[in-house]
Amino acid sequence: MAKIYGQTQAEEDFRCNYGFNAAFAENFRNSKLRFVGYDNEGELRAIELPSHRFFLATLFLPQMRSQPGQPHPLIAAFIQAADI
Repeated sequence: MAKIYGQTQAEEDFRCNYGFNAAFAENFRNSKLRFVGYDNEGELRAIELPSHRFFLATLFLPQMRSQPGQPHPLIAAFIQAADI
């Protein structure tokens, strides 16, 4: 995600009623998934799977910052990875 954003910090809209269940954190840490995005309170908001061509999971809403002709960087990266 940092490569897509071109920086290691970003401000995003979070309007989700759900969060990451910390009881499963160790299972995920022992997998190939990486925890890559946290909010100001330290809550996990994004993960990625580096070995996949494009695998990102977020609990924020990149579509809320997209506009016609100006897609959010994550959406633009997804379209590019999809070869559309």
